[in-house]
Amino acid sequence: MRLSHVGLALVALLLTAAPAAAKTPSAGGVLTSAVAAEIRRAIDEQRLLDAGRMVDQAMVDGVRDPRLLILGGDLNLARQRYNVALTSYRMAEDAPETRAQSLQGQGLALAMLGRSEEALTMLQRAVAADPKAWRAWNALGAAYDLRADWTQAEDAYAHAMTGSGGAPQVLNNRGYSRLLQRRRDESVADLVAALQKKPDLAEARTNLRLALAMGGDYERAITGASADDRAALLNNAGFAAGMRGDYAKAEELLNQALRAKTEYYARASENLKIVQALAAQDTGSAAPHARP
Repeated sequence: MRLSHVGLALVALLLTAAPAAAKTPSAGGVLTSAVAAEIRRAIDEQRLLDAGRMVDQAMVDGVRDPRLLILGGDLNLARQRYNVALTSYRMAEDAPETRAQSLQGQGLALAMLGRSEEALTMLQRAVAADPKAWRAWNALGAAYDLRADWTQAEDAYAHAMTGSGGAPQVLNNRGYSRLLQRRRDESVADLVAALQKKPDLAEARTNLRLALAMGGDYERAITGASADDRAALLNNAGFAAGMRGDYAKAEELLNQALRAKTEYYARASENLKIVQALAAQDTGSAAPHARP
């Protein structure tokens, strides 16, 4: 999952009834391939309640399989329980059949915990152990983005695209990376492709709106927003206008964001201060001091 620097909403979890096959997740303390695949499918489809029930039942049945530790880690990663996920992944590292998945999972959890240096090292170990570990490559791309190491980022995303068959999550991350590099047309192409594959990918839709604003298309960037999302989209568009040097439009949009929010909007307020300071510098006058 990629978080925009200007504020992205996480995709809501969709909970549906558990399938009949999930009632008996294991047989005789053995995790069958069919059951492991059903748990994996539930996690991928964001049916986290179903996945949790199956994992819990397997543990009750006495399953001692490192694949279950990986699945438990993936489930807790999806639930944003990053420390719990990290512990589960670590417990699967000694088993040869799950070592690469363990390293990948640890890297993902460390990245989400903000432990970026540890994450980078772990993700590099993961792709060395399994060059097809596309989730690790995708996370490496994001890690290199944070360092503005665009060459390494592009290489990592290329591996992730190949390994995943062009997964929408990878297209979203590469699109955002190319937006950071001011390669807007390529960014838009990736983000549109991500939404074609997964129309409900909220991060890609938000990043596409940001890309439109970076091109000066402010109306399209904010059109169609719900009342709940409007303030955030106005803030993002204002941020983009400021990045383009369109300071008057940036102030207008950020002031609209502040008015659209029913409570104090700290991010938009800080962005407005930055834009005003940049505008003052651009005209040769003294930049205002931000008050604590």
